[in-house]
Amino acid sequence: MKKFALYCALWAGMSGSAWADIKIGQTAGQTGTVAASVHEATLGAKLYFDATNARGGVNGERIQLISLDDKFDPKLTVENARALIDQGVVALFLNRGTPNTQALMPLLTEYKVPLVGPSTGAMVLHSPVHPWLFNVRATYRREAERAISHLSLIGVDRIAIVHVDDSFGADAVVGALKGLTAVNKQPLTLEKYDRAKPDFAPIMPKIVAVDPQAVLFIGSGTAIVEGMKALRATGSRAQMVTLSNNASAGFIKDLGDIAHGVVVSQVFPYERSIASPLVKEALELAKAAKVELTPSILEGYVSAKVLVEGLRRASPQPTREKLRRALETFNRFDVGGLEVSFSPGDHTGLDYADLSIVGPDGRFRR
Repeated sequence: MKKFALYCALWAGMSGSAWADIKIGQTAGQTGTVAASVHEATLGAKLYFDATNARGGVNGERIQLISLDDKFDPKLTVENARALIDQGVVALFLNRGTPNTQALMPLLTEYKVPLVGPSTGAMVLHSPVHPWLFNVRATYRREAERAISHLSLIGVDRIAIVHVDDSFGADAVVGALKGLTAVNKQPLTLEKYDRAKPDFAPIMPKIVAVDPQAVLFIGSGTAIVEGMKALRATGSRAQMVTLSNNASAGFIKDLGDIAHGVVVSQVFPYERSIASPLVKEALELAKAAKVELTPSILEGYVSAKVLVEGLRRASPQPTREKLRRALETFNRFDVGGLEVSFSPGDHTGLDYADLSIVGPDGRFRR
């Protein structure tokens, strides 16, 4: 059996036993194209787990997060998940990627293990309902539709779309096209790029030829950075837009000088709005940990909050089956101004979607 590549040790503020009582497993791309946002989301989850453990854990049982690097490769995602399941994790948690999550779904059924808070908004994870998969964030279709609607409202009608050629890209495009249809428009052009070997050189001339006012980039991490840089290298000043899976400080840093003005959809409230009880709570913990709150950190934080509440309801000594049943009792569970609901026929969680823009200071603004 593949040995674990990385263990997340218990973090500051904990005392007592060297390991937690409740094992939670995470497989995500800690290296590779999505590393920046994975790092931030995991950090957000740790902020909440830290606070929970500092208060004595869940009914006296502490939480141990075991994280493995799958390099954003679905095959490695499955290998890691099997290793984590063999280690006795109560749940899988906060993995990254639509193809990666789809690859996990048969394992969830086979081993009857819940997956909580996958960091993807693909519709295939929502419908039909998978009995062991619990989404927290809104769908990509909702985000893409919201982005197109906003562009139309500000008079931007000439829109091109560039998307990754995989299940994530195809899914998000459905939302974008729905948004365009609602305003009686069609994309100027719809271009795909290869997930494993993105090459934007043959795509950009096609984009420039149609002279768009905006380009919606659907994809992940460094590939989208490359695509946006390639567009700017042509001299195009089109508004650049992408989805919340790229809502990390690392993404802005990688964009460098071209980050200012990029629109990024969001699936949680503004991370600097103390009017939001959720944000205020997370900001206090982030400040204590000397961390600047970002959208990706907030996503990990909320996902951890949902998981911990499920564990509380499944205690004492939560099992995989007890956790699944407990999560399905959520009826407008308040995570701080947002309400999460699950039932046997609905594992969607939240439907919140908003937009942000990267300001001249390199931070998201709304």
